[in-house]
Amino acid sequence: MKRKSLFLISMMFIFVFSASTSMAGGPPQVGSTLPDIKLQKPADAAELKYLGLSGSGEFTVAQIKAQAVILQVFSMYCPYCQKDAPNMNRLFGMIENNPTLKGKIKILGIGAGNTPFEVNTFKKRYKVVFPLVPDADFTIHKILGEVRTPYFIVVRMDGPKKPEVVYSKLGAHEDIEAFLSEVVALADMK
Repeated sequence: MKRKSLFLISMMFIFVFSASTSMAGGPPQVGSTLPDIKLQKPADAAELKYLGLSGSGEFTVAQIKAQAVILQVFSMYCPYCQKDAPNMNRLFGMIENNPTLKGKIKILGIGAGNTPFEVNTFKKRYKVVFPLVPDADFTIHKILGEVRTPYFIVVRMDGPKKPEVVYSKLGAHEDIEAFLSEVVALADMK
């Protein structure tokens, strides 16, 4: 009987410990600073211009010229991401066609586990109009807490400060207008 109790207590300890350590490495929390992630610059000149970047190589989210950045972690193989692509394109259009928001809010997709070929295939198949970058080896995905897809992180860019996470949630957005309103409010855009 003692042996069985000791076994159960040991198993409970292991379960609690492993759950707490996996929680510690979870997705970025609201109010935290976005972890430093190195992204591959898009090859397309229009996408570079949209992000406020130039040249080739790597960049960080902090280098994007905007007041807020919506990061979408997606996968080419994710059926929810595929279904959400038209909504994300509509969100992009709502931002770009609004003179108050254009240039202030940018959208960037990060293809978790997707090669450049897979990212480009997704972009073409779903006519994605905002920049998508690959994360073929899951490096960025791991830094972001190995989130499921689609996952959205909104960061507020505040001058020389590092990007502050103001939104961090799993799931597609059926009501794009409500999501955009929430982004505007959370990013404290006047």
